[in-house]
Amino acid sequence: MKSVFDEVTGTPDREFELSSGEFNTTEGSVECVLHGARFDVRDGRALCAPAYTPVPKFPVKREHDAIWTRDDRD
Repeated sequence: MKSVFDEVTGTPDREFELSSGEFNTTEGSVECVLHGARFDVRDGRALCAPAYTPVPKFPVKREHDAIWTRDDRD
């Protein structure tokens, strides 16, 4: 999770965490260390192969020194 343009966003990959991936501040993207795909951290869309579908986006808030998120999927 990163702060991009004053917006905090979380976008986890489907089967692997994106938090260990490289964050590109210019592009606002994170790269999956498992397969090399990049995702836009603001809306979850896939930016390059091998990913073609977006990853879920979750509500995130920063409160004091903590970052909170929740998975609202059913």
